Amino acid sequence: MTVQFPNESPDYRAARTALLRAEVDLRSQIEAVAAKRRALPMGGLIPTDYAFKGLDGTARPLSSLFGEHDTLAIYSLMYGPKATGPCPMCSAFLDGMTGQVSHISKRMAFAVVAESNPERLSALQGQMAWQDLPLLSADGTGYQTDYLAQSPDGDQLPMMNVFVRDGDDVRHFWGSEMFYAPSDWHPRHVDSIWPLWNLLDLTPQGRGDWMP
Repeated sequence: MTVQFPNESPDYRAARTALLRAEVDLRSQIEAVAAKRRALPMGGLIPTDYAFKGLDGTARPLSSLFGEHDTLAIYSLMYGPKATGPCPMCSAFLDGMTGQVSHISKRMAFAVVAESNPERLSALQGQMAWQDLPLLSADGTGYQTDYLAQSPDGDQLPMMNVFVRDGDDVRHFWGSEMFYAPSDWHPRHVDSIWPLWNLLDLTPQGRGDWMP
């Protein structure tokens, strides 16, 4: 099928056709990387069944967050006990996830944890209109440090981790380690599931140096 839009020039069509070939190649590469990801062997057992706290203060062990699913993704929100507000980048990401979580939950479990107490997180949930996000306190659990979402000096870091239920065991499967990889750009470790950046990449201006 030959694709053409109204009033486009031959130069545009030639450049766009070359770009299309690159886009198709990129899609193939994305599929190949996804296949490698799916083929990962199981990671390590979780060292403890971290007792997160719900917004009402009730303990929620990590193993209970799977619900009816065998896969659980946990995003670590940068909102530590000394923060006056949540990380703007994390907030933009979670604003997008809020609209998708009802669909995501049909296939897997998803939760957001932060190193703040339940009272602060409850207030934040109302402030940000994140009522649909399962928001939990990791305060005092060691989870953030163990799974690379908190530095040794207490700085909060925006990690995504995926866990798998294997019988009675829970194992780590994947983490957004690209956050730690050397790069000339912002780490972009969760960009593949962040509509904001993917849409901006389709424009003449691109991302530029703008941040949420």
